[in-house]
Amino acid sequence: MIGSGPAALAIAAALAERRVAVMALAPGDPAAAWPNTYGIWGPEVDALGLGHLLAHRWSNCVSWFAAEPCRLGHDYGLFDKTALQNHWLAACAASGVNWRRGLAASIVHDDDGSTVTTAAGEVLRARLVIDASGHEPVFLQRPDDGPVAGQAAYGIVGRFSAAPVEPGQFVLMDYRSDHLSPLERQEPPTFLYAMDLGEGRFFVEETSLALAPPVPFATLRSRLDRRLAHRGVTVSEVEHEEFCLFPMNPALPDPGQRLLGFGGSASMVHPASGYLVGALLRRAPVLAAAIAAALAEPGQSGGHGAAIAAAGWQALWPAPLRRKQALYRFGLEKLMRFEEAQLRHFFASFFAMPEPLWYGFLTNTLSVPELVGAMVRLFATAPWDVRWGLMQPRGRELALLGRFLAGG
Repeated sequence: MIGSGPAALAIAAALAERRVAVMALAPGDPAAAWPNTYGIWGPEVDALGLGHLLAHRWSNCVSWFAAEPCRLGHDYGLFDKTALQNHWLAACAASGVNWRRGLAASIVHDDDGSTVTTAAGEVLRARLVIDASGHEPVFLQRPDDGPVAGQAAYGIVGRFSAAPVEPGQFVLMDYRSDHLSPLERQEPPTFLYAMDLGEGRFFVEETSLALAPPVPFATLRSRLDRRLAHRGVTVSEVEHEEFCLFPMNPALPDPGQRLLGFGGSASMVHPASGYLVGALLRRAPVLAAAIAAALAEPGQSGGHGAAIAAAGWQALWPAPLRRKQALYRFGLEKLMRFEEAQLRHFFASFFAMPEPLWYGFLTNTLSVPELVGAMVRLFATAPWDVRWGLMQPRGRELALLGRFLAGG
């Protein structure tokens, strides 16, 4: 396995718990601190039995699309990054995951497995190689089907002259733009993602949902400063700055390749929300079980790496998930062209749907028929400016819709 971030630790731990021998290649210490924050919905983490890994949890959860807040009916949590990391590292240590330092320089496949040669010349042998190196894999093959949109965000953890959000509150999306000029409101919209961390500390982050090319960090920083200033808030102390940029809608990897992906390298980021950790936690055990079963198949003692990789790809991206991914990408193509008012109207309609629908949409836990039903319901109840924006056929939406109809 290649990598040492959340995706790498998730799949390494899941494989180790299945008693699959794992060798992991990483450029640095797998226990090194992660730079970014990771959020998850309360019911999602509860269903996984991992609520104890949260550093914070909020019940007062809102979004702003108009003058009055939209109150969300689910708790939201922020992972204790160190606790989550140690949770996976402990599972890896208990089962003897073999950590090696280095960068992969080449990967060569044969009938029985694969050979990884590091930049330092070390030769490593495995029956299957998993690339969990992140959003820009070197060796994993993904088709080029057009520009990839990036979700960009600039954030601050620190102390402020006044509370930037209400005490004890979590703000998922604040699209209010009264701090911008009419001309600036015609530029790509951004929103505030913010939370009260307690004891006078807050996390505030200016975020662009998705754009190709992405909104520059300098623009996001400027907008965040102006948003705070408009509300009479200044930054008193910066504990941490967060620069976040990741692809939202890359094509799915070629499932016929011998190299298996997991996490960002395998296009597992949710195109509608940008979330990944919940998917890692849910899908790592499924993929690990499929790999373990393929390794145990009669006649696999000699390797047969192609069959093992094929079983892994089938478990990671079965037809229903591939169809949903095409539909999510179709929707994102629409939203990226929406002006600020259209986006506010869209999200107001989205969160007005029954909670199981919008929650399942954002966590990617709806079935294909349920997802289609949610999108049809949203279209039927949305204002006309949103409907018109959804109906306009431009860009690659038709190709993505065709991919959904063809089964992913």
